[in-house]
Amino acid sequence: MLILTRKQNESVIIDGDIKITVLSGNHSQVKLGIEAPEDVGIWRDEIYEQIETPHSD
Repeated sequence: MLILTRKQNESVIIDGDIKITVLSGNHSQVKLGIEAPEDVGIWRDEIYEQIETPHSD
């Protein structure tokens, strides 16, 4: 895991075409802006786990 420190309005570029910008933050919450191609799925972790976990009926 890569750990970075970014200030408000600073960004990180992933693989040349995904940009994550820190919009605001405090001690308990950070707001991120994500720019990515339309074919890239962006999910909150808890939602992604629900999608990927098979449901038994």
